Amino acid sequence: MKKFKKLSIVLSLMLALSVMISSVASAEEIYVVKSGDVLWKIAEKYDVDWKELSEYNKLKDPHLIYPEQKIKIPKDSSSKGEAAKSVDIISFNDFHGNVAEDVSQTGKNLGMAKLVAAAKRAVSENPNTIIVSGGDNYQGTAISNLTYGSPVSEMMKAMNVFASSVGNHELDWGTDKIEQWAKDGSFSFVACNIYDSTSGQPVKWASPYMIADKGGVKIAFIGLAHPDTPSLTKAEYVSEIEFRDPAQSAQEWIDYLRQGKAPEGKPDVIIALTHLDCEQDAQTGEITGIAAELCKKVSGLDGVISAHSHMTVSGKVNGVPVVQAYYNGRTLAKLSVVLGPDGKVKEVVPSLNELYKTKNDITPDAYAASVYQKYNNELAPILGEKLGTASAEFTHDRSTKGTVTLLGKWACDVMRVKTGVQVAIQNGGGLRRSMAAGDITMGDLYEIMPFDNYLVTMELPGADLKKAIDHGINNQSITDGQFSGLKVIYDPEREQGSSIVSITLEDGTPIEDKAYYTVVINDFMLTGGDKYDFSAARNVKNTYMPVRDALVDAVKESKTIAPEQPDYIKQAEKAAAAFKPAA
Repeated sequence: MKKFKKLSIVLSLMLALSVMISSVASAEEIYVVKSGDVLWKIAEKYDVDWKELSEYNKLKDPHLIYPEQKIKIPKDSSSKGEAAKSVDIISFNDFHGNVAEDVSQTGKNLGMAKLVAAAKRAVSENPNTIIVSGGDNYQGTAISNLTYGSPVSEMMKAMNVFASSVGNHELDWGTDKIEQWAKDGSFSFVACNIYDSTSGQPVKWASPYMIADKGGVKIAFIGLAHPDTPSLTKAEYVSEIEFRDPAQSAQEWIDYLRQGKAPEGKPDVIIALTHLDCEQDAQTGEITGIAAELCKKVSGLDGVISAHSHMTVSGKVNGVPVVQAYYNGRTLAKLSVVLGPDGKVKEVVPSLNELYKTKNDITPDAYAASVYQKYNNELAPILGEKLGTASAEFTHDRSTKGTVTLLGKWACDVMRVKTGVQVAIQNGGGLRRSMAAGDITMGDLYEIMPFDNYLVTMELPGADLKKAIDHGINNQSITDGQFSGLKVIYDPEREQGSSIVSITLEDGTPIEDKAYYTVVINDFMLTGGDKYDFSAARNVKNTYMPVRDALVDAVKESKTIAPEQPDYIKQAEKAAAAFKPAA
């Protein structure tokens, strides 16, 4: 009898232990690693710190995980896919007027009809959704530029956009258009660091903040413009505007809101809706850049929406969620304001929806499609005009450093020939994309050169010419400068701005510091755009010929154009095999 009693006790203990183990196992989720996964992204999916996930799984090297590997998720972590009451903040940024879908095989741009559809789907999934933009909405395509952004405003109205930050390209047509865009799109521009330099007050065409009330939660958006905007815009458009330090301005307005001084009442959540750049390391998940620094310098923020750098970013800096949604409407970012059972804010969770990966599965919004078609039909006779043919692609990768692109060389050669000067310099960011092989249309050249910049000729001292070329080599703050008419050898190991070893005219004549040389640039650069300095120039003449018109004429005259390798800029160690510097 005692044996049976002991056996019964043992069985009971085993059963209890089994239940405990089963309970733990059921609470612990297993994630099977897929190709391309990195640990920090898996951690983000389950809202757990990647270091905690590494320790929990006893990983020797958290940066080395492999397909089919099983990652245990701590039982207290819950997938973001689980239903939770939240207010979702959906954002896009740097749309740049890309209202047309790129239907090529590798095309990633959704176009306005599919982006509107994606936004409406997000709202249908959670009615407590607010849609905002990180700025640079309009400038960039022919269909948008020729209509001063009208189709983009209609798109933003269809998306029910609540607010937008002020991107540097919002000022490409001055400030006159900004109020009209907001009116036509039924949204507000926000910027707490843009002030009228005369009155010392915030500008009238952008509010320092806006407060939205969704699901019983008051969410304040404070706007922040990029501090480099004055050097990224024509000087005449920002001459009466002061761009203040983003962190300092943000803190002032955060304190104002947190102290309940706003007429709308004290917000529950404060989000920085910015045009500040950042990027994220694909392996470690670390976020760096101005938007990241904001999180370190400012207290009281619940989230940051980044822009300007055209990156996909989702993570946290100093405990503050940060997102950026790529560019051209290819991705939507989300900050989910998760509410607890008491209805109070529990946390803010960042995530991304990379729409371009599934864009073929998105049904275009019918209304937005009709709006696009209306503008496209009106402009088709202009944009569809064939100018000539490119025998091969004229590449222009704006991330390329220390060289001149095929497109950059051609554009600068055209500028030189058109004005009859020795040297041409074009800011690299003024050329927006490559030119494909095949037919070249007017629409192509509007997209390649969307800015209405004029050709400006001058006589420039050799010392300043050298400085201007040096400024555009390996400059991390701008797209590298494009030029022609010179031969340059530079040392990449030297400090940026002092890297030139040798500089001559294309015939080998050395550039002398005190001699003057004829140069053509554009009027954006003349007034300090991209921080170029031509203040020492003499005989400065604005031709009032748009750079784009010069390019159009060149294509029409040649009928067929072929790219030529820019073999006149070399690194010092490679120069000997290419050409010898002048004695």
